[in-house]
Order: sequence, then structure tokens, then C-alpha cells
Amino acid sequence: MSSSCSGAPSPWIERWVPRAQHGDVALDVACGRGRHVRLLRERGFAVVGVDRDRDALDSVAAVRDPSIERVEADLENGPWPLGERSFALVVVTNYLWRPLFPRLLDAVAIGGCLVYETFLEGHERFGRPTNPEFLLRRGELSQIVHGAFDIVAFEEGPDGDPPVAMRQRICAQKRLVDAEPRWHAEPSDGRLRPTS
Repeated sequence: MSSSCSGAPSPWIERWVPRAQHGDVALDVACGRGRHVRLLRERGFAVVGVDRDRDALDSVAAVRDPSIERVEADLENGPWPLGERSFALVVVTNYLWRPLFPRLLDAVAIGGCLVYETFLEGHERFGRPTNPEFLLRRGELSQIVHGAFDIVAFEEGPDGDPPVAMRQRICAQKRLVDAEPRWHAEPSDGRLRPTS
């Protein structure tokens, strides 16, 4: 199953959106021109779309719907723009900024879902991104959610037939009974890991 950066929603996101509680609020991180904002709204969610690109957010604004909130924010160089808000569903596609992982996981409400899909190491032979900082390591998403989430589905490897990308995907549900996750950075590589 191939997905792209086109205007069509990712099949992975379409598949797992029903896992979250409809009628609640969903967050689309690095929403771009809003392909998933529109999908989430069609599926009954109020939606918060965050992106740093004003032109992209203007495309989202063209969908005149009071249940869509647009937030212009630079997630890599500015503060987290959503405070302590939590969401029934957090969606991330084709975006990776590891220092944001703790905020993303905290933004998922208890019982809510994280649906994440982006590029995996090995993708550089297919095109951009090629920088390892923007490519997930094998099993990285499953390691990040370990302990605080139940993994509903996980995939990684070649995407398409013939392959056109290397991707990693996860749908994980935040546990109903769980202590708040705590995070620490390993000094050797800066990766964030849950504490024991």
C-alpha cells in the first residue's frame, strides 16, 4: 500500500482513524495543506491543524468550518503551541522532529490514539529526505510508545510495489491505567527514551 505527499489522505491514517473516539478533538501535526484535517473533519472530529507554513494553513482556512482550528507555529524552533491540551487522536505524517516526541505523547488523551507514519532509514535511496535526522530508525516508534501505549498496529519497510519509499507506521492507544510517562535523553545520541 503506497502513500504519498499528494492531496489524498494516507491509507494508513484512513484505516486507523476509526479507532479513536469520534466527536472529540483530533490534532494533525505539521498538517501542511490539510489533507488529513479534511479527512478527520469528514469523520466527525473537531480538528486542530498545526503547521509553520502560513500558505499551507491558508489552504486549510479555505475550508470554512468553525470546527477546524488552525495554529501557525514553528514546532522545531518555538514553544509547544498547545499548552496542556489533550486530544482523542494525534496524527503525524511525513514529519519527524525527535525532540517533539514527549509533547506528542503527552498530547494524546488517556484512551486516545497516536497514528504516525513517516520515512524510515533506507529511504535515502528513493529520494528526500536523505538526512538521517529525518529518518526513523528500525523499531523507533514502537520503542517510543513502549510502556504508556498499547500498539494496535505497526509496520516498517518498503512501501509500494515496486517500492517507492521506506516507511514506518504505528497506531498506538494510550493506556487507560498508566502513570504519566517520563522521558530522558541519552547523552550518547540524544534519543528520547522512557524511563523505567
